[in-house]
Amino acid sequence: MSKLVEMRKAVRDLGRPARATILQRFFKTGPGEYGEGDRFLGLTVPQVRSLVRRFHPAEFPPIAAILRSPYHEERLLGLLLLVERYRKGPAADRRTAYRLYCRSFSCINNWDLVDATAEHVVGPHGVDRPQLLAWAASPNLWIRRIAIVSTFHSIRRNRFADTLAVARSLLRDKEDLIHKAVGWMLREVGKRDVATLETFLRRHCLTMPRTMLRYAIERFPASKRTAYLKGIV
Repeated sequence: MSKLVEMRKAVRDLGRPARATILQRFFKTGPGEYGEGDRFLGLTVPQVRSLVRRFHPAEFPPIAAILRSPYHEERLLGLLLLVERYRKGPAADRRTAYRLYCRSFSCINNWDLVDATAEHVVGPHGVDRPQLLAWAASPNLWIRRIAIVSTFHSIRRNRFADTLAVARSLLRDKEDLIHKAVGWMLREVGKRDVATLETFLRRHCLTMPRTMLRYAIERFPASKRTAYLKGIV
């Protein structure tokens, strides 16, 4: 049995149709919704991660093949296997994993797939700011989300410039899922350097989307949250 066939069988053995129905509603797969047309088999994230432990290290060809699956959980498995190859492999593996990740942008088509992986592949790869800003200008919602969420890697190392640059470029974005992601990353900046966050907010709180602002100030005292929401800072 090939590794690809073995992985697909393992996913399907854990699938539960009733859970799949719930997941398809949760991830907004209906007509006109952000996950339109996606299909689920009904696995939990812990179940998928158990398969990552089982199949790592997987070779790149079966990972590439399962990333093209119509099923969400199979793509998640492939992406998490790719993360492990990036984390634990030599430099050549990291380069291959990063290139495959970028070639697979069309398969990374929901917020959980971005959030579980962008920080761990794009983040440590040293992508320069012009490339991040180019992704932030993409018409594709998920590529824009990759641009901002990937900067979490730098935030964890107390480097904030890329996050703030990408955040500025997304202030006029129309998508709620981008507002939430940018606000989340700004909040993470504030956990480490509240002065840097407040400098950004004083410049932009009057024009940034309300959801983005609310996410960014979530950890502030109530009085300070009110001040930012009213623009009296």
